[in-house]
Amino acid sequence: MQDIILVAADEAAKATGYGAIGYGLAAIGPGIGIGILVGKALEGMARQPEMAGQLRTTMFLGIAFTEALALIGLVAGFIL
Repeated sequence: MQDIILVAADEAAKATGYGAIGYGLAAIGPGIGIGILVGKALEGMARQPEMAGQLRTTMFLGIAFTEALALIGLVAGFIL
């Protein structure tokens, strides 16, 4: 009986590790997306400084939506 409990505990530990790896992989996409988004916004601000306010607002909206993907990945990691 004790062997069965130890095997079940080992299987639970393996599943927990996979969730952490899955979230780490899920966070790569939004990280790359935010990097591209901010880079392109800065490039647009450098090309047309008079549009900086509008570009900054749009950039922050894009960052919020992209960051939501990372939070969804975190929640999915906890659920699975």
